[in-house]
Amino acid sequence: MENNTIIKTDNLVKRFPIGGGHFTALEDINLELNTGEFAGLVGPSGSGKTTMLNILGSLDNPSEGDANVLNTSIKSIGARRASQLRKKHIGFIFQTFNLMPVYTVFENVEFPLLLLKMSAAERRKAVLDALEWVGLTDKIKSKPKQLSGGESQRVAIARAMVKKPELVLADEPTANLDAENSHNILRTMEKLNEELNTTFLFATHDDKVIKYLKRIIYLEDGKVVRDEQVKK
Repeated sequence: MENNTIIKTDNLVKRFPIGGGHFTALEDINLELNTGEFAGLVGPSGSGKTTMLNILGSLDNPSEGDANVLNTSIKSIGARRASQLRKKHIGFIFQTFNLMPVYTVFENVEFPLLLLKMSAAERRKAVLDALEWVGLTDKIKSKPKQLSGGESQRVAIARAMVKKPELVLADEPTANLDAENSHNILRTMEKLNEELNTTFLFATHDDKVIKYLKRIIYLEDGKVVRDEQVKK
């Protein structure tokens, strides 16, 4: 894998057992993504988008073929190494914000850093930087129930970005947001992509998200049917 290649899949297949047979969610996927891309897996529900993100995020394993993420083979990765990969190098953003209701905004964003060897001062600076990126320094002591949907998703972005991961995987991140909040969120992620050179890969069928993508990978029935760069 070349130095600037962050993701490479080779004849990636994923099957799930169903009844006496199986369902093929992904079939012979061959893809390469480079560092700094702002790309999306686009397709209808059931096309394999989330399955693909789960494999690339080391949350699931291929049935056949392989995915190489940050120079790590997902096929042969063990649970410990997968945990390390996620902990240090990959950020996740989901459509359900997954914030911990009893913790403040600061504590929610700080949580991933507690798994790393960082001092309290280092953690505080990283959290404040992340909240500044998403424009929420005034909400530092708020609890999730005091936030709007857009604010909650911005906290989720800050939590994903706080460790400055090389790769962010975002699964339908605007699904629960109105148009204005969706555009604010997408502009925030676009800015982080440009300023930090973080690679973003979305799974989406939302037209609002698609308009921001610089590369669109169309999935249909578990296959890549089109892959195109978008000229801005």
